[in-house]
Formats: sequence, structure tokens, C-alpha cells
Amino acid sequence: MNNKIILEKQNLTYLKWSHIRSSSGTAGTFLKSESVLNGVKKYYKLSNFDTVRGVVGHECVNEIIVDRLLTLLGVEHLNYELINADIEIEGNIYNTYLCASDDFKKRGESKIALDDYYRTNALEKESHYDFCVRCGWKDYIDTMIVVDYIILNRDRHGANIEVLRNARAHTLRIAPLFDHGLSLMYSCMTDEDVVAFDILEDKRCQNFIGTYSCFDNLNLIKNRKNVFSGSLKPDDKKYIFIGLENVLSDVFIDKIWNMIYERYKIYENL
Repeated sequence: MNNKIILEKQNLTYLKWSHIRSSSGTAGTFLKSESVLNGVKKYYKLSNFDTVRGVVGHECVNEIIVDRLLTLLGVEHLNYELINADIEIEGNIYNTYLCASDDFKKRGESKIALDDYYRTNALEKESHYDFCVRCGWKDYIDTMIVVDYIILNRDRHGANIEVLRNARAHTLRIAPLFDHGLSLMYSCMTDEDVVAFDILEDKRCQNFIGTYSCFDNLNLIKNRKNVFSGSLKPDDKKYIFIGLENVLSDVFIDKIWNMIYERYKIYENL
């Protein structure tokens, strides 16, 4: 488990940043970078970046929160580090919390976005969900649907699900869950925004699987009670938010926890 937080400021001004593919309808500029040290590749990404105000979002903090949540629920996912760092963009230095992760591809594997893989391999009029079931990924997709409901993931577009294949070994698998920044209360910039946020509202989400409603998508799952090997308890709040006390306000922390736990309880009681 690598979901740690580095609070001591790091100098990452050597990183070069480029844009991440985002879904239509998702506002914001999201930058990514990568480095190779001793033959090991590491990926970095920023929260929402504004050319005038700098890094204005907290999507990277959401990544570490969801990382810890999925660890508790026993869901395979990409682990993230949250790093306090100085970065340089177009000659300007910014201090921010960014995300770092390892490469989930194994040696010899290449990746393809699920939407591209679907276009190449789907049967005529086959739904995205039925296609994934036919490929043997039903359990993965069912788990993803519940996770996305709990965290209200607004951006599970077809490139935020990836297929990994090794042409030489003739293997094919679906990548661990990743990219959960545009979830929870990512749109809230102030404590006042948080107070006004409705944690149970069924907001329109950019889903590749199913409909735009994360709640309605739960109906795709035939056996909703067996998607997690772990569980969530009231005292798990401490584990999820440890180290974030100086990163998020108490208002944010309390409301995010209430959102996660209340939506989890709704799923459990369906």
C-alpha cells in the first residue's frame, strides 16, 4: 500500500507538464508529467490549473481519499502518493499538492482505452455493459459502478477505463481502477461551497457504462451485495483522512466523510 502523503516540500520544478485527455463537458485544465529514475517510471498529475491563479482545484487530494477508501473496501486500484511540491509551468513557480503513481502496466503490455477497444471489438448494437460482461469483466465493472456511485465520480469516460494487452504473451486484462479526482466535492472551492453541497444529489456524470446517473447504473448489477471484499465502518474516517488535517479544512473533511458514508449506507441498504 503506497497511499502516503509527503508534507515536506519537494522540488519538482524539473518536471515538464502536458494536458490530460478529458471528457467533453468537464471543465478545467489538468496537467500531467512523468519521470524515469533508475529505470522506474513514475507518473504525476495536478489538480485543476488556471493560468492566472495557478492550481485552484483539489482533485489530487480526492485521489488519496479514494485510494484509501478502495483499500478498505478491498478493491484493486492504482495507488497514489500526495506530494507537497514546487513545480514550474511556463516559467512560473507554484506550490501545490500533486499526485504521483507507478506504472500499472506489466513488462510487454500496452494499453488501449476501453472506448477504443469497444469500437473495434463490439458486436452490432451491443451495449457497453454487455460488451464488458462478454469480455469477462463483469465483476470489475459491477464494482466500478458501485464505487462511482459512492464517490459520485463525474468522469468515468471511456478513456478512464483501460485494457492492457500483451501481444506476445496473448494476454488481455483490464487495468486497476484509477483516476478519481473529479469526484466527491471537487467542484467546491470554499467552505461555503461545501456547506451548500447536497451530498445525495444524483448529479449528471460522464459515464461510459450505463447512463449519466450513477444511482440508476446500480440497476445494471444483478447481485449488488457481493461487489466488495471489505467494508466501511464509522471509525474508518480516521484512516481515510489521516495526514490531511493541514491540507483540507475540517468543514471539507467532515462533509466528504458524510458523503462517502451516507452513500455507502444507501448502497448497502438497496
